[in-house]
Amino acid sequence: METPARLLDAYRLRLKRRRLLWQAWRRRGELTPVSDRTAAIRRDDILCFATVRNEAVRLPWFLDHHRRLGVAQFLIVDNGSDDGTTEFLRAQPDVSLWSTQASYKASRFGMDWMVLLLARYGHGHWCLTVDADELLIYPHWDSRDLRALTGWLDGQGRRMFGAMMLDLYPKGPVAAHPYRAGEDPLAVLEWFDPSGYGIRVQEPMGNLWIQGGPRGRMFFAQEPRRAPTLNKVPLVKWHWRYAYVNSTHSLLPPPLNRIYDTDGGEAPSGLLLHTKFLHTVVDRAAEEKRRGEHFSNSAQYDRYYDALAENPDFWIPQSRRLTCWRALESLGLMSRGGWV
Repeated sequence: METPARLLDAYRLRLKRRRLLWQAWRRRGELTPVSDRTAAIRRDDILCFATVRNEAVRLPWFLDHHRRLGVAQFLIVDNGSDDGTTEFLRAQPDVSLWSTQASYKASRFGMDWMVLLLARYGHGHWCLTVDADELLIYPHWDSRDLRALTGWLDGQGRRMFGAMMLDLYPKGPVAAHPYRAGEDPLAVLEWFDPSGYGIRVQEPMGNLWIQGGPRGRMFFAQEPRRAPTLNKVPLVKWHWRYAYVNSTHSLLPPPLNRIYDTDGGEAPSGLLLHTKFLHTVVDRAAEEKRRGEHFSNSAQYDRYYDALAENPDFWIPQSRRLTCWRALESLGLMSRGGWV
């Protein structure tokens, strides 16, 4: 039997979800269609949603990677790019593109735009919501596409699939490893932290909270609770009543956050390979510090941006070279969870 406190939490979360949906709807006027190909979306298509800004270098591989996984259509918001991103995306036959000059921060870091597009076009579809510097992988990803994965999830009655963001980095100062558009970023970002992650469950939504990795140990060692959040729920069988709350770290209604098993087993999970630390991060750090659009209290992260601008070297003797998904699974960073 539910306690009065839990009933009150459930009521407050319902109100919060409705408020988020209404807030997203109110921002519909901020998006201007650039190329609308949504009429080509088929009933069983897997869709990918993203907000981008000045990602012309990353986008060719990002699109091709997720196309190979089985994404049929991309729905992307371009937030004021001036590096050729808009022109590149407009030319892609499987991309529907919207542009906006509105504040990324004021739109809940793009989540209002994403929730709006998810409600309009994602209802009934498996939807992947990621950043341009994230590449989804999962057990058997090299031989079984997203149709196979989502078909299995449907058969298990699972509406969501969780993934931890795994920061990748080169060996040596990041600016010493140049990257060109269209190349495989994993050929440059070959290393990761195999351990040192903390995990807990947050109430009242029941979402995971994972922190650690190279950013945690280098930039937030004295204040680990301020380190970036690594858990995400990027793949969801969407319903128009759903809403992301804090990026894709959590969403409502609360059962969608139960990406873990509570009876001693393991739920299936993947990884978002995080390619943030290409050489371009050094120059972009100063720009993002100036814009102040990426954190709720941007002033608190000035040291973080300053450290990135100093061309850091994340590699330590304990770093592990990225090889195959089976090695990542053996480290406990992803799980088949019964999917064989």
